[in-house]
Amino acid sequence: MGRVFIKLAYKGTNFFGWQIQPNEPTVQAEIERVLTQLNGNNEVKITGCGRTDTGVHASDYYAHCDIPFEVSNEKLKFKLNSMLSKDIVVHDILGVEKDAHARFDAEKRTYHYFIHQNKDPFIQNVSWERHGELDVSKMNEACLSLLKHEDFECFSKVKTEVNNFNCNVTNAGWVKSDKGYIFTITANRFLRNMVRAIVGTMVEIGEGKLSNEEFEKILDSKNRSEAGQSVPARGLFLAKIDYPYIKD
Repeated sequence: MGRVFIKLAYKGTNFFGWQIQPNEPTVQAEIERVLTQLNGNNEVKITGCGRTDTGVHASDYYAHCDIPFEVSNEKLKFKLNSMLSKDIVVHDILGVEKDAHARFDAEKRTYHYFIHQNKDPFIQNVSWERHGELDVSKMNEACLSLLKHEDFECFSKVKTEVNNFNCNVTNAGWVKSDKGYIFTITANRFLRNMVRAIVGTMVEIGEGKLSNEEFEKILDSKNRSEAGQSVPARGLFLAKIDYPYIKD
């Protein structure tokens, strides 16, 4: 059948992230389990567009793999949805060139972070419950600083294997919703824990505990201990992946 992109979404509450972990349920492990079963229990490996941490969700995610058995895209989609965990849905199977790569070919990634202000049992696993008002205008002023900087080491986990901490942030902003607040950020790449650390620091600005001048100093410091605490994973969604050859 050749190489395909699997377009999917998942609720991360019951998973230890995307990437395979020893003795823990992950999204990658669940999909590979089903594909291997469909291939007569001969192993099938997949490559995701990025790694999400424990409890983080994805409303738009792509993975590529080489399907070693003959099946139509629609039938493969049907079989996957029939056999996968209830927390994973496959939206589409796309035929791609043999060298297409879900991770390396992605041009932009967009994340959303959701905050709700009142107790709501229906969204408690997909949003962070935080009471009180935030100054959205001040937080959006801070977002302009993100667009001007390139090195985001201050928002990265300390122990992480990367060649550099540079990211090109092209969009960032807060809006007030009917339930609380939504943060959106787009960049060519993200560091581990970066979005949750940015949100935690910006919440301090919204609370009046941190000024925008101090936020600039945090960015210049390249020191994770200078930034705010990371917010809970449950409010974070990988929301959009952009490829040059896939049009909405």
